[in-house]
Amino acid sequence: MKNFNELLEELKGYEFSNLYHDDFHHTWDKSQDEVQAIFAVADALRRLREENISTRIFDSGLAISLFRDNSTRTRFSFSSAANLLGLEIQDLDEGKSQVAHGETVKETANMISFMADVIGIRDDMYIGKGHQYMKDVAQYVQEGYDAGTLEQRPTIVNLQCDVDHPTQSMSDMLHVINHFGGVENLKGKKVAMTWAYSPSYGKPLSVPQGIAGLFTRFGMEVALAHPEGYEIMPEVEEIAQKNAEQYGGKFTKTNSMEEAFKDADIVYPKSWAPFKAMEERTELYGNGDFDGIDALEEKLLEQNKQHTDWACTEELMKLTKEGKALYMHCLPADITGVSCETGEVDESVFYRYIDPLYLEASYKPYIIAAMIFMQKVKDPVKTLQRLKDEAKPRVGDL
Repeated sequence: MKNFNELLEELKGYEFSNLYHDDFHHTWDKSQDEVQAIFAVADALRRLREENISTRIFDSGLAISLFRDNSTRTRFSFSSAANLLGLEIQDLDEGKSQVAHGETVKETANMISFMADVIGIRDDMYIGKGHQYMKDVAQYVQEGYDAGTLEQRPTIVNLQCDVDHPTQSMSDMLHVINHFGGVENLKGKKVAMTWAYSPSYGKPLSVPQGIAGLFTRFGMEVALAHPEGYEIMPEVEEIAQKNAEQYGGKFTKTNSMEEAFKDADIVYPKSWAPFKAMEERTELYGNGDFDGIDALEEKLLEQNKQHTDWACTEELMKLTKEGKALYMHCLPADITGVSCETGEVDESVFYRYIDPLYLEASYKPYIIAAMIFMQKVKDPVKTLQRLKDEAKPRVGDL
């Protein structure tokens, strides 16, 4: 892993000025230089913290978190990232706000932003809704800033929407980069992004879509595997294909988990709901058809049961490159015999990789902090060097 000075030299070689005062919605909205600059800053912030050096660039200010779906890793990663940079975290609980009394998105966005520097949003439940909500919030805080209502314009960070999960895919990629010893070693590596059986339904598509949309930018082969009927969004498939063509990688699709696992360097077995079913669910919720929603859930659970053989087993792992592929998961995984009777992964596989899985998750606070850092700091190289030179202890007498 590169040291702090090496990371700063790397950062100097990237063009990332457009990140300043911008939002982070999808990875494919950002250039290759911008993505790699965020990786470099994330690792640099980690090196400083490992040396017990404070990375607080804010003396005050709020980081607002709005989670419309349950979360452990991303919720605490966002809080950790905000605290790492010196911001105080404040959850927006819509049930305790005036949203319940008809307050508009425009009004809420401005009311929470008077001293806010960043708003992190998770809204991944309904196709066509989550990303649009984030765009609306971004528009309304920009209007407030332009009108002089807001002294600063809080930046928006996508903590998972219906389309992409950029903090997850970026964390996963940084884990892969460091695991294989650098970006230069990724070309030709095969990633099996596969559907896996879960006894629940309705899991977002944003994780497999995020992996397809990001990993294809590094000369890797992303093999997307799922049973028939579990397709992801076609527009994301198009992005993955274009990335593969531009960056010298591959994007393939198969209905065979075995085919995807064969000679794979990385495996990522993860359940998700069919795109068309998620569209149907969104329409049913919009119409208030709760009987229809219950019927759809029952139908999809039965559909899932037809594919219980789609699981990451010891036998499948033997098909991977030398039988030693890196197993990845965004967590929590459905572990057969542990968290459920039949699930995504064998207990023996999961716990053999438990340390790398925890390491994979540990990158997320730094990725989120790097996103905020790059959006708020005009000269990241100068600021990082100042933090290093000042060497203010994060903890005294450590």
